[in-house]
Order: sequence, then structure tokens, then C-alpha cells
Amino acid sequence: MHSTNYIATLITPAPDCPAKYGTAPPKAGTIAALQYRLLAEAPYAMTSDDLLWAVRCARTAGDRADAVARAAFFTVPMACLRASPLVKTYGWGLHHDAAGRVALVGAETAAFSRLQNDPALTQRPGMRSARA
Repeated sequence: MHSTNYIATLITPAPDCPAKYGTAPPKAGTIAALQYRLLAEAPYAMTSDDLLWAVRCARTAGDRADAVARAAFFTVPMACLRASPLVKTYGWGLHHDAAGRVALVGAETAAFSRLQNDPALTQRPGMRSARA
């Protein structure tokens, strides 16, 4: 099984992200909007793998409790949350705590600044939208 989970990590907005602060995705039903809603409603409630699976189920009307389908979903390597539109386009940072659970952190907030200066956290930038 392949995992996208990070532990004690801050994913910062991509270097070419057009948003200077965390912005809610405007179009309902998109991957960005689904990820945003799930993370905004329940910070630190799920891991990256849980989030990706929940979004997949929401988009395909799948059963989130289906362990066999989930295992099959993670047999193929996939992009982690560094490739999420939340960090590439909408100005969000994603904090993964010591248990691997994820929360949104707006790039403009004091909490983001505090996390960015925490030497105990690994810092990973979001993936660029275009080649450098």
C-alpha cells in the first residue's frame, strides 16, 4: 500500500501560488472545494490518505467504509497534498501533526508564521503549477 501521509510537517503554499492568503475555492464540487470543506469542518480529524479517500468517495458516490476498495485505491502511487489545489492556487498551508492528521492554515495567519518558524516541523513547499 502506498501512503501520502506526512508526520510533523508543514506544506507551504507553492512558490507560484497566486493567492497571498487562504481563500475558499469558489466552485462547489471540485477537488479543491471538497478538500477545503472536509478540512475546514474538521481540522486534525483525518490523515492525508483519509482526505484523499473521502474526496474520491464524494466524487464517485463510493462507500467510505469499504476497506477493500480503499486498499485497492492506495495500491497505485498518487500525488500527495503538496499537489493539492489548496496549496497551488488558494493560498493554504497544510499542517500535519505528530499523528499525521491534517489541518488548513491560511498563509496570512499568525498560526502559519508560528508553524513556519517551528524547528521541529519539516517544511515542504507545495508543488509549482508551472515549470521554473
